[in-house]
Amino acid sequence: MYHIAALGELLIDFTESGVSQSGMRLFEQNPGGAVANVLAAMARLGEQTAFIGKVGDDMHGRFLKETLGNAGIDTTGLVMANDFFTTLAFVALSPNGERTFSFARKPGADTQLRVEEINESILKSTGILHVGSLSLTDEPARSATHAAVNTAKAHGAVISYDPNYRASLWKDEVMAKKRMRELLPYIDIMKLSDEETELLTDEADPELAAKRLNDRGISCVVVTLGKRGALVSVGGGSMIVPGYRNPAVDTTGAGDAFWGGFLHRMVTLNKRPEQLTIKQAADCADWGNAVATCCVQKRGAIPAMPTLDEVKSLMLDR
Repeated sequence: MYHIAALGELLIDFTESGVSQSGMRLFEQNPGGAVANVLAAMARLGEQTAFIGKVGDDMHGRFLKETLGNAGIDTTGLVMANDFFTTLAFVALSPNGERTFSFARKPGADTQLRVEEINESILKSTGILHVGSLSLTDEPARSATHAAVNTAKAHGAVISYDPNYRASLWKDEVMAKKRMRELLPYIDIMKLSDEETELLTDEADPELAAKRLNDRGISCVVVTLGKRGALVSVGGGSMIVPGYRNPAVDTTGAGDAFWGGFLHRMVTLNKRPEQLTIKQAADCADWGNAVATCCVQKRGAIPAMPTLDEVKSLMLDR
């Protein structure tokens, strides 16, 4: 039995890392992919995790498989493709740690996962299935995502969703809205950023957007608000949970670290999203804020995920 499984992208983040002696930009090879980052965060916190997805059978894909294994993530559901190359993302960092992306994904292996390649035994034995929207940009991965969600939900799993919008990976915003919203009827718990609320709901205001998603049947909605923390909304009630005031070195993976911390706490409380009170949801968000704060103190995403002791230490010292 897995506490959480995730389906979606696993890729290389080539993160800007200074310049060479000749003045050329250097990029550091970091394992990444939003859904894989969430698993890495939860695995570091002690949860049983499994990944479903596709990488190329190349130097990057083999590195990613090894990285997941070293992180304690089950890779039984990871497909190694010899006909597609592992997806690459080049990440430029601003002085305050914010990121801009350039993707090599035309197509990348992550978009080529087929329905028949999905390991159904994982879907039938997981408490939570987490997905994003990057697996919805192209076929056959889009159909594979919908099939996985249906299978997991039919076997009692909580369906978790983080849209994680990347404009450059979509044909246009109209198509992005359509595809990202198609999953909403199946979702039990959802995280989105304050920059994504209008894309998913037509409401720019985080509180109104969260209420609209609650009204659509999503029991718990969390909107991350950057330095302000996060807004949690359950059962018609909402509140803002303030973040931690620590400077960031690299914000790569921060939202995923937050969500890993949130879901870890929900698992610890032994609650499904529809059972969470507003106080319990706020407690989960506080854990999410702490995990994210620890994560952004280091470079990269998966390598930067903190241990349970590191998170508890931060929460005690605030």
